[in-house]
Amino acid sequence: MVKKRIVIAGLGDAGLLSAIQLNKKFDVIGVSPKPCLVSGQELGPRLARPKDWEENYLIDYDRFKGLKGVDIRHAKVSEIIADENKINLVAYGGSQETISYDALVISSGTRNGFWRTGHFENNDDIQRNLAEKSKAILSAASVAIIGGGPTAVSVASNIKEMRPEAAVHLFFSQEMPLPTYHPRTRRKVEKFLKNQEVILHPLHRADVPEDLDVEVFSRNPISWSTGQSPFDADLTLWAIGKLTPNNEFIPADMLTNDGFVKSDSFLRVPGHDNVFTVGDIAKTDDNRSSARNAGHLVLAHNVQACLDGSSEKMKPFKPPRYRWGSILGVQKKGLSIFTPNGERVGISPWWVKNLLFPVFVWRLIYQGLEKRR
Repeated sequence: MVKKRIVIAGLGDAGLLSAIQLNKKFDVIGVSPKPCLVSGQELGPRLARPKDWEENYLIDYDRFKGLKGVDIRHAKVSEIIADENKINLVAYGGSQETISYDALVISSGTRNGFWRTGHFENNDDIQRNLAEKSKAILSAASVAIIGGGPTAVSVASNIKEMRPEAAVHLFFSQEMPLPTYHPRTRRKVEKFLKNQEVILHPLHRADVPEDLDVEVFSRNPISWSTGQSPFDADLTLWAIGKLTPNNEFIPADMLTNDGFVKSDSFLRVPGHDNVFTVGDIAKTDDNRSSARNAGHLVLAHNVQACLDGSSEKMKPFKPPRYRWGSILGVQKKGLSIFTPNGERVGISPWWVKNLLFPVFVWRLIYQGLEKRR
């Protein structure tokens, strides 16, 4: 019996996990402009300790046991032809092809700076980017980080941990950082940053340079629309949540006004019964929570129900009220997980290295990971 075909447009964190789940019963084709998983998670450790980050977040696709049999194309989707159940691809080398599908999953993610890009890269490009950006920020005597979200907070904390002699300044527009998290989480992280001697600057809203189309490093003085004096640092990282959806190939009727993919409660694109979406591209809620919170499991269940002709068995995805999880990433003292109700769960370095990643992440979530060759 010929298996039904699912095409997954985007093999970042959410797309890859979806592919692993769907690969158990379907013919899966995954499409990615990268030759490997380049996780968008944990920018702080990525900049502060790139080799450690690489061990857990930069992984060749052929190491994932759950992807065995998945046809992975180093390519981009150039067009979705939904009324014909087809997509057009442009490969890394420039060749083009058309692929038919029984179900399509759009998990193309977003672009926001050098750590999340939508362009083609090979392994050398990725390694060069890692090394250059880490060297730049670790060599600066003073660093300004603009933004109050988890990316900005993580960078500030991890750079300060690795370089306690550096002056690390964190500027944010509200009274406390992390506005989408539980108030208890916000207070705990703020206290942690102060104990690290990260210099906090609340109620600072930056004048964003007109030519800042993505979140990048800059070396120019920062001015403020909130009236404070300009600030100058050796290096400034802009992490202000300026996301650009990777949506160039997606038909307009599938997109919201701000360019994300429309999603009903079942992670299905309204008006297209066999097109689903998951991850940062999917407008499930304001936080686009299906990128986390086991969104891939709900998606895989619903895609299977759809293709089995049992759409009445689909399950709704229920976004949490607050963001939760790791904010700072793995640090010298281990990993802190913040729960949806603002509690902190601390995991020591030994448990992170010997249990969390090898057992919980690689064996249970990713269904097995082969050793590096």
